Parts: sequence; structure tokens; C-alpha cells
Amino acid sequence: MDGFEINKIIAAILATVLVVFSINKFTDILFRADKPQQSAYKIEKIETNLASDSKQAAAGIDELLAMGNVQHGEKVFKKCSSCHMITSGGKNMIGPNLWSVLGRKTGSVSGYKYSKALAAYGKEWTFGEMNGFLTKPSAYIKGTKMAFAGLRSEKDRASVILFMNSKSDSPLPTP
Repeated sequence: MDGFEINKIIAAILATVLVVFSINKFTDILFRADKPQQSAYKIEKIETNLASDSKQAAAGIDELLAMGNVQHGEKVFKKCSSCHMITSGGKNMIGPNLWSVLGRKTGSVSGYKYSKALAAYGKEWTFGEMNGFLTKPSAYIKGTKMAFAGLRSEKDRASVILFMNSKSDSPLPTP
């Protein structure tokens, strides 16, 4: 291949690029869409009553926990056992040891390096908190390093929560 052939190839590529950009600019001018001044749909802020929400959540956790049982929770927990141990005096693995997790402050297992988000969360693991977290951890506490997708099934979540509660020196009373 001589220099003349290479020049023709390069010229063809440049001409194609020039044509594509020209067509793009021409269509932008031809089909110009102005943005409206006002939004077509107005979204109004919904104010909630926190007291009634917490009562509904408490009633909801009662119904949720009634769906589960410890034996089913032990089976479902096998998904968690690849990263978490749940034995008294057990070691931390990829995730912290979950012995006596319910009733304990979030991010408080010694010797485990929590994400900044979970360490700063500062709440106690209650049945409701654990339910929200197990639904989708990354959405419940933004910035957590727990990569688990979550448990969609309410029965699975309830069963795992009951199983984790049973694995404790002092289990919380179930509502």
C-alpha cells in the first residue's frame, strides 16, 4: 500500500466524521425543542404524622413476625453464613459476628471495621430496624459496605429476624 492509498483512506474517514457532525448540528437547529417554563406535573409535599407512622410500623412488625419461625430462619440464614457467623464468642468474617445482634447498638462489634455510614448510624437493632435493613441494606443505610441484595420475602425476613433473636445471651421479647 503506497502513500496515496493511505491518504484516500484517511480522507474518507475524515469526510465521514465531518458529515456525521454536520447532520447532527443541522438536526439540532431543525428540531429545536424549548423547555417549558412550568412543570406539567406538580408534586406536593406529603406531610406525615410520625407518631401514627411509628404505631403502624409497630403493628406491622407484629404481623410480620407472626409469618416467620425459627426453623425456617435457620435455613434462610445459610445465605448470610457465607459472610456472617452467629455463635457466642465467634470471630468476625467478611461481616461481623451476629451473636446477640438484636438489642445491640449498630456498628458496635469490637474488632470489626464498619463502614462510616453504619458506624455513624447510631441506632439500636430492633425488630423494625432489622426488617428495614434486611429488605435492602444499601437503600436502608446509604453507604453501608454490605453488598447483600436483601430478602424480598416477608416470611424469610421474619424468620431470619426470629432466628437471630434466638441466637443471643438475652433474646428480646417478641412483640
